[in-house]
Amino acid sequence: MYSDLSELKSFIEEEDIRFIRLAFVDIAGIQKNISIMPFELERAFEYGIAFDASSIYGFGDEVSSDLFLKPLPQTIEILPWRPAEGRVARMFCNIYRPDGEPFELDSRRLLENAVKKARKKGLTFNFGAEFEFYLFKRDESGNATKIPFDNAGYMDIAPEDKGEDIRREICLTLLDMDIFPESSHHEMGPGQNEIDFRYSDALTSADNAVTFKTVVRSIADLNGLCADFSPKPLADKSGSGLHINMSVKSADGCDYTKNMLAGILAHITEMTAFLNPCEESYKRLGCDKAPKYVSWSPENRSQLIRIPAAKGEYKRIELRSPDPTVNLYVVYSLLINASLDGIEKGLMPPEPLNINLYTAGEEIKSKLSSLPDSYEKAVKTARESEFIKEAIPLSFLR
Repeated sequence: MYSDLSELKSFIEEEDIRFIRLAFVDIAGIQKNISIMPFELERAFEYGIAFDASSIYGFGDEVSSDLFLKPLPQTIEILPWRPAEGRVARMFCNIYRPDGEPFELDSRRLLENAVKKARKKGLTFNFGAEFEFYLFKRDESGNATKIPFDNAGYMDIAPEDKGEDIRREICLTLLDMDIFPESSHHEMGPGQNEIDFRYSDALTSADNAVTFKTVVRSIADLNGLCADFSPKPLADKSGSGLHINMSVKSADGCDYTKNMLAGILAHITEMTAFLNPCEESYKRLGCDKAPKYVSWSPENRSQLIRIPAAKGEYKRIELRSPDPTVNLYVVYSLLINASLDGIEKGLMPPEPLNINLYTAGEEIKSKLSSLPDSYEKAVKTARESEFIKEAIPLSFLR
């Protein structure tokens, strides 16, 4: 949006912005921020704003704990749910050490480097995310419960679906922030919802995902509810997934979709600790349309990867194993690197498995590779992987 400080200052003055949140994420992808007043912007751009890294999950201990945030002016957005007078805006930041060197656990920079690596090879990756989440009631003290906001089912409507107005408010807030939702509906579980937003480049998509979760939680809270993005909040109900759609475009006009697909399949078990980053994640896999086996097929929602029925610029693959607890900057970085490996080596995927794996017999499933069935196994696989060691710092493992 804005490329330099002078343009940014004019925007801030015109919009009566009094507080600026300098935002970043920890290794788990959870947004953190420090607020500054507009008169501190010059210092922020020139020197950075210091913070205590030892208090941020995964960033290290008290030794050499000072890190600095430098804002990225093109990411500024006004927070629509904050007061109209003395407005609040947010900017994502790059993170630096005191000597000016980039901080190695800066998730956003990790993805930025993966994007640059792909661009040097004439390749551009685009991503779209489909988030599922639950809306739960709060008790009389305002504490979150596990009581669903409604008992509606898949794509139900009001009055059974009580989340319609909440989703509408979320979507309108996202539009105010130049994030464009494509669709929204009630999901299978009671109080479970889904909102999908438009395809975009990797960095924009990951930034939008961080913003999305903040918006959902904020709007839910303003309505006396709690938004829950955990993968299996109710033991006997549908888990919440994060389906990732991705495509690749090449400067030479070649279609590398199958090579991208093959690269991801080749490295999927090594990446699973980052795609499903908590113990609860593994209670979801293998049921309620969440995959368990390493397989693919056109359109088939029982597979790990499917190719939706879309043509032209909408052609893409859909990865169905991740859940909303991921650090999407890290996940997109890994998916780009896996795709590049598949493209560079000319890998081709196995034959598609055009069957329903949820009803298939053991004689079929026993021949397939499985995703790790616990976080412990997934972490062990990641630590032993040369691909992971080359792609990202192992410190990103939780």
